[in-house]
Amino acid sequence: MKNKIILASKSVYRQQLLRNAGVNFDVVAARVDERAIERDNQLSKLEQAARTAHLAAAKAFAVAQHHPDCFVIGADQTIMLGQMPLHKPRDMSHLREQLKMMRGKTHRLVSAAVIAKNNQILAETSETVKLTMRDFTDPEMEKVIDLAGETLLQCAGGYQLEGPSINLFEKIDGDYFTVLGLPLLPLLKALRNLEAL
Repeated sequence: MKNKIILASKSVYRQQLLRNAGVNFDVVAARVDERAIERDNQLSKLEQAARTAHLAAAKAFAVAQHHPDCFVIGADQTIMLGQMPLHKPRDMSHLREQLKMMRGKTHRLVSAAVIAKNNQILAETSETVKLTMRDFTDPEMEKVIDLAGETLLQCAGGYQLEGPSINLFEKIDGDYFTVLGLPLLPLLKALRNLEAL
């Protein structure tokens, strides 16, 4: 590795956030079965932020075991509509179904990041954002889908605030970077505290 920081994520959005912040890092995608981890009964008893941090830690550890001298950042994002978890849509039909379920309602999005080194968690942070969708019409939804296309299938919840999807929202309470995929400010602070930057 040419850098002492590794991002254990193939998310281009997380990579872009860190690059824009001036962080030098390498990317090693974590090979973790998130749905299998989520099915763990003990994990299901945890609050959303703790579950999200657990998934982020699993990703960090999966990569850190192969790169013991590096600071490995694992990250995850979860969305809950009431008690129902929402994931990346399987296909365009599922995308429409999810957006209609969220229409006119508020959902919670949690982004978590964990920094691991030598099989030890050195820092953990999570941020929660509450997002309220407008009571948009089907034609408004279709316009957003036409403009954004299948890129929405790569996004938790099936939307991108940095694109046309913003037109579906009425209110956002929380940090913008958190919605994009990382609790960036606390993560950067943790990296500075660890003298990794």
